[in-house]
Amino acid sequence: MALSLVEPAIRVAVDVTFLRMVVPPPEPGAPLPEGWRIERVARCSVPFYRFLYNTVGQDYVWWLRRAAGDSELAAVLSDPGVSVHVLYQGGEPAGFFELERRVGGTTNLAYFGLMPHAVGRGVGRAFLRAAIDEAWAGGCDLLTVNTCTADHARALPNYLAAGFTRLRTVREIWPVPVRLGLKVPERLLA
Repeated sequence: MALSLVEPAIRVAVDVTFLRMVVPPPEPGAPLPEGWRIERVARCSVPFYRFLYNTVGQDYVWWLRRAAGDSELAAVLSDPGVSVHVLYQGGEPAGFFELERRVGGTTNLAYFGLMPHAVGRGVGRAFLRAAIDEAWAGGCDLLTVNTCTADHARALPNYLAAGFTRLRTVREIWPVPVRLGLKVPERLLA
């Protein structure tokens, strides 16, 4: 008889909203504030990616990539359809976005966010617009993104204001491994 070990997990209940943009925004977006810049990481290492992902997502229950092993994450990062773009302020990382270009012309804004020290500094909308522009510049026919009730409260309103339209919202229960040590807000416990 085989013994099945189940990893201890916290059950997290979130409403996930799926959004899409079918044409690029017609008007140019506001530029990043002075002193801020975005750089595409040519070959993102697993440790640097983990730093970005963990720092941006620490307050929003970003867990999937935390739970992935190094080899799995390295495979994602070496995929030619995946690109990582880092926001810098004064030479210091302040956020990142990840684009996933899929066969058939769809690009997914897989991850987008600011580091805690950059939230509330007036750069979020311009940074989001830069991510959108980068997606469309790469031969995109459809841009998708999703957000959930674990994300920052302004995430969904900002996506809608940027020109995304809501497709659907679904309830998901996530088994977040206890070993990750993430703080889960009481309101999200299933």
